Amino acid sequence: MKNLFKLSDLETQEINNIIDEAIEFKQGKEFTELQGKKVVNLFFESSTRTHYSFIKAEQNLGMVETNFNAQASSVKKGEGLYDTIKTFEALEFDALVIRHPQNNYFEQLKTINIPMLNGGDGTGNHPTQSLLDLMTIKEEFKSFKGLKVTIVGDIRHSRVAHTNIEVMKRLGIEVFISGPEEFNDGSSTYIPFEQAVKEMDVIMLLRVQYERHGYQMTLTKDQYLENYGMTMKRVNEMKPTSIIMHPAPFNRKTEIDDDVVECSKSRIFPQMTNGVYVRMAVLKRAFEV
Repeated sequence: MKNLFKLSDLETQEINNIIDEAIEFKQGKEFTELQGKKVVNLFFESSTRTHYSFIKAEQNLGMVETNFNAQASSVKKGEGLYDTIKTFEALEFDALVIRHPQNNYFEQLKTINIPMLNGGDGTGNHPTQSLLDLMTIKEEFKSFKGLKVTIVGDIRHSRVAHTNIEVMKRLGIEVFISGPEEFNDGSSTYIPFEQAVKEMDVIMLLRVQYERHGYQMTLTKDQYLENYGMTMKRVNEMKPTSIIMHPAPFNRKTEIDDDVVECSKSRIFPQMTNGVYVRMAVLKRAFEV
């Protein structure tokens, strides 16, 4: 049994092994040993890409998936996370995928004895998103060492940024951050956005997470797009080999203009495709001794 809560718990070799396995799955590798395994997807926050790519990954592996509805559960009666998770263990499910708004929610689940995969915790960790980002970068550049990546936008509230910054640095990537100063949490070296556009191998945009702020962003959407958004003018200033990424969902006309979403440098939808194969790889890993 192998849980996956934080990529910082994994050595770089194991991270590369997961990515390589995901690439093999994408290339058609078959794996039948998880057929019939019963997995529950417990999403206490809204999700499209993570939730449904886990479902697709489970289906591809022949697993039997159950999707937990927090709004129609005993959570509405005040049941806590531990008791909810313990219930599914008692019901003899084989594995759990969990997204929860509390940072490090998994600290309270150490006595659970079935594999658990973190689908995102608060503003802290999003390991499978980072893995699919890394898979997309590896497909593009074949290696990580020496690449330059700038993560742009709402760093402060982004579990994607916090996970990627830590793991990318360990893999030999130079990681910078950019965007409005109010979102700069000092987690990496700040670089002006216009400089990043011209110099980086990867521009990774982040969604402005209005639901996490608790306050009104000082910039209007138009001002954000003008100062920190990816427009075709900026696309044309990028290096010929550089790419644009975004974990999605994206705010069109805020961090990215309409005509950039599917432009030749964008890897946004290929990232989503890769999410299925990464999640197949981590589900396989979960049952390894």
